Amino acid sequence: MKHALSFLPKAGPTGLVAGLLLGVVAGVAPAGAAATARPEKPNVLFILVDDMNNDLGCYGHPLVKSPNIDRLAARGTRFDRAYCQFPLCSPSRSSMLTGLRPDVTRVFDLKYHFRTHLPDIVTMPQLFKNHGWFTARIGKVYHYGNPGTIGTSGLDDPQSWDQVVNPRGRDKDEEARITNHTPKRGLGSSLSFMEADGADAEQTDGLVVDETIHLLRRHRDEPFFIAAGLYRPHCPYVATRRYFDLYPLEKIHMPPVTKEDLADIPPPALLSTRPHPWFGVTEQQAREAKRAYYATITFVDAQVGRLLDELDRLGLADRTILVFWSDHGYHLGEHGLWMKQSLFEQAARIPMIIAAPWQARKGTGCGRTVESLDIYPTLAELAGLTPPDNLAGRSLRPLLDDPEAPWDKPAFTQVWRRRFPGYSVRTERWRYTEWDQGQQGVELYDHANDPEEYHNLARDPRYAEVVARLRRMVRTNWANPYLPVRK
Repeated sequence: MKHALSFLPKAGPTGLVAGLLLGVVAGVAPAGAAATARPEKPNVLFILVDDMNNDLGCYGHPLVKSPNIDRLAARGTRFDRAYCQFPLCSPSRSSMLTGLRPDVTRVFDLKYHFRTHLPDIVTMPQLFKNHGWFTARIGKVYHYGNPGTIGTSGLDDPQSWDQVVNPRGRDKDEEARITNHTPKRGLGSSLSFMEADGADAEQTDGLVVDETIHLLRRHRDEPFFIAAGLYRPHCPYVATRRYFDLYPLEKIHMPPVTKEDLADIPPPALLSTRPHPWFGVTEQQAREAKRAYYATITFVDAQVGRLLDELDRLGLADRTILVFWSDHGYHLGEHGLWMKQSLFEQAARIPMIIAAPWQARKGTGCGRTVESLDIYPTLAELAGLTPPDNLAGRSLRPLLDDPEAPWDKPAFTQVWRRRFPGYSVRTERWRYTEWDQGQQGVELYDHANDPEEYHNLARDPRYAEVVARLRRMVRTNWANPYLPVRK
């Protein structure tokens, strides 16, 4: 993980670069540092980001700068193999917030609401609300059309919250200025960007942080569960100009797309990006969009830093659980793909950090395979609450205290291809994927030797036993809590 460097959100471009390159290490707690006692009703500050690539943020990317996400990770545990249940906004968020798999919530698109089918379900924030915590949502927590419904409540769940705030910033008002390299696609699924004028605070995410800080100050003397939902780095890739200055275009490169790479990939695995590759843009246009995506990540990182600073200023850090989470990963050209809705590692794996001030070890990475579903039971246990007994996840509390603790639970991710599903299971070594119960294709990747998933081993007879074991695992556990598969 990169060092956590001081970040100067009010500096101009030159000062910003200098601060990132020359800043001092801040807030890094060594592994095994003394933990504080757990308060009776700890606070929760849940920071959600939209469409963040799993290799960026605090994961040691050689180019992308994220000093404040690094600071957050230094306070807790960075889950290096965390996976979403469905690489699309609403299904993923609905699954995480209810603790149930998409096959149970029945949320597979951006329109269906889980309460249509599960009217009495108790969501994670609702559990806290029911037990005396003040709960609030600022920005995108449940699904919003991004950027279409910015400033509205989107597909929210009123039963989860005491208060909601729906900021709308300058980025929304100036959409006509956005450069869109895919004009036939709406802004919410486009390769589009804008180097914005003005200050961070004028952007929607800047306003999300302003409103979150206001609620932190107002409710500092009572237990709270506050969810701050940031809209970036989701497209259109909009950030103030100084963040673009950090990423010269000549340093941005696209991964190669070769016939050899694509030859053994089943057709459904590539259907998330049409036309292929990169939605039909040129390599130059793809590089410009990728540069803008990097800029939005550092912009988001600056907003995270403002929240951490305010927690410290208010004296809340020792009694506040921090969660940092993205609803899914993101392709940036791998296999010719862009964005989400694939079952490759880039779309399924997510940035996820949990920091409890009293956990035994801090500033460590955990290599166990975990899921978004595990957040609900984890926060319930950390807060001393009893969650519903039908949750599909498992509390991560043992891994917060010892990231190498025994853990046998794999991670499951799924998508839909109009008439049939794709199901994927990830263990610490393998990814196995089947389309339409194998009728439309099967994939097996060995992450010990092929972390970029270029070599599909599913039809290699040497791996027939591995395929059979992982197939049984998928079909035994899909919509259920994890059950070990007997050999």
